[in-house]
Amino acid sequence: MSPALVVLLLSMLLGLQPVTTDLYLPALPALTEGFGAGMAQAQLTLTALLLAFGVSQLAWGPLSDRFGRRPVLLWGTAAYVAASVGSVFASTMDLLIVWRAIQGAAMGAGVMCARAVVRDLYQPVEGARVMSKALSGLGAIACLSAPLGGFLSDTVGWRAALMALAVFGAAALAMIALRFEETVPVRNRRALHPIELARSWALILRNPTFLAYSALTIGTYLGLFSFLATSSFVFIKVLGFSRTQYGLLMCSMSLSYIVGTFVCRELLVRFGVRRTVAIGGGLSLAGGTLMGVLALAGADQPWYGAWAIIGPFYLFMMGHGVHQPCGQSGAVGPFPQMAGTASALNGFLMMVGAFLVGGWLGTHMDGTVFPLVHGVWFWSALLALTAWTLVQKHGQTPQH
Repeated sequence: MSPALVVLLLSMLLGLQPVTTDLYLPALPALTEGFGAGMAQAQLTLTALLLAFGVSQLAWGPLSDRFGRRPVLLWGTAAYVAASVGSVFASTMDLLIVWRAIQGAAMGAGVMCARAVVRDLYQPVEGARVMSKALSGLGAIACLSAPLGGFLSDTVGWRAALMALAVFGAAALAMIALRFEETVPVRNRRALHPIELARSWALILRNPTFLAYSALTIGTYLGLFSFLATSSFVFIKVLGFSRTQYGLLMCSMSLSYIVGTFVCRELLVRFGVRRTVAIGGGLSLAGGTLMGVLALAGADQPWYGAWAIIGPFYLFMMGHGVHQPCGQSGAVGPFPQMAGTASALNGFLMMVGAFLVGGWLGTHMDGTVFPLVHGVWFWSALLALTAWTLVQKHGQTPQH
């Protein structure tokens, strides 16, 4: 596969996650009203998906190390398309939650394999640069997803927004079937052996480089998740945005993330991984702290409250564009023979964190902007602490 094709395929596989969340978010308030459901059930449509996404990777990772990335991608993406169609025709909120959980489990195959493919093909530092390019593509997909979701929800209805997920999944499945070539150099025939698998997990979880970079990816993702899980209700219900306006707002957030991935590539060339992550930690903390201070100064004023969130979150998203490529490639860097398993554990830890945070947010959303603001502020502080301590001490990936 040519380098350009690899980046395109990685962008589509990684893009499954923002499509499944961002395109759906503008429709979430209307969907909740349509089923006559409560806020906690609405949050379950997101958190159940993410928990299934995280847990499924523990199976997909060893399966891909044993049988290869291609068969796992084909089966997983086909299941994603089927679950997406099922969610369109769900007749109750409970049934929608079930389909969303299946969708999340299937999505795990694509996202996990994408991270593992980077380690199959590239050494750690070059892998960070390639991952940054792929995440720029992810940002472009996310940028289009939210406005499209808002437009479809406003003009056709929320079920059309869910159908768009099936269309994207079918396009990804066609790309895999027609263009993806196996990247695993040597299949690990013992990858699924229970004792061997337990040893692999123990080896990975004891590795300080894996732990440092996983803490980085968890912190930055949970800051973003705190925004994603609450923003549609905050901006549409509290601050008075239309669904289309909210979709455009989410697009602008994705643009700032894309800028962050470009900044990441430049910083990696000039400063290396650890200093790049340290600079990203400064961006994250500045965004979270500024958001907290501005919101406390006047969050009850609709347009002031909106810009008190939007402006600082641009800084956080730029930091996110630095932390994700460095963190995801760094976490699997020490494990060239177990890239799938390491990628799966990293993804599992992120999604367990998202499930716990989503459960907390579902019971603490109070009709104000503050659950969103305090969540981003809290995670930005922990993220900066991780970037400036753990990554500096343990985070230098080996260069072969």
